[in-house]
Amino acid sequence: MPLITLLTDFGLKDGNVAAMKGVILNIAPGTHLIDISHNISPQNIPEAALILARTAPFFPSGTIHTVVVDPGVGTGRRPIGASLGDQFFIGPDNGVISMLLKKIEELEQNIAFVHLNKPEFWLPQVSNVFHGRDIFAPCAAHLARGAGLEQLGETITDIIRFALPEPELTNYGYQGEIIHLDHFGNISSNIRIEHLQGKKVSKVRICGKEINGMVRTFGERNQGELVALCGSTGNLIVSVVNGSAARKLNAVVGDNVEVFINKD
Repeated sequence: MPLITLLTDFGLKDGNVAAMKGVILNIAPGTHLIDISHNISPQNIPEAALILARTAPFFPSGTIHTVVVDPGVGTGRRPIGASLGDQFFIGPDNGVISMLLKKIEELEQNIAFVHLNKPEFWLPQVSNVFHGRDIFAPCAAHLARGAGLEQLGETITDIIRFALPEPELTNYGYQGEIIHLDHFGNISSNIRIEHLQGKKVSKVRICGKEINGMVRTFGERNQGELVALCGSTGNLIVSVVNGSAARKLNAVVGDNVEVFINKD
């Protein structure tokens, strides 16, 4: 059974996600549809890129990931399709696959891109403001039905990518930044477990607060206490035990995160 995932900033109030699903099921009946998220912050391409990179590797070979976070819809930005390792991507050429693409390149897996410029694979009428329904959903469905990626458009190589923030090595440890605030209010940084491997963290400084050392689990501290630990994605996170660190610290994406390493 073909599998298509959907990742958007549409929310669930207005039926836009349902319209995309209807298009897919009309073209490719029996397709298994999985919602990754529809609560990406409006027009937040980096957030969508992060969530895609965190989730796509856990899906089976042949999965078609359809991402519609598309503030440039109706402009000159291209709709694209991609073969990324053993999975596929359908969505706008706006950098939303940057983080996933970086992972695929590090694994030295096969990569190919096409410009989705074949109208025979679109809906007959295309809105200027809803390419998710009229271009991306039908292209994903045709791919699920067995069309080859190369049939959907012309091969390209010059896709849009954005620079990924990397932590800086300092004389005291690392300086990074907040890259995501999750549903629970946990704060995720771009400082990763591989940066801290074999090192003893003496403190973490964030939003004017200092946290002594790191813990392995939330249960090692009392309710309401601010803690630093490595999360399930391998990123250093800051949390409040049974609470919201984002709310407690008034944190926003881009705020500095400093890690101090014990030199002894």
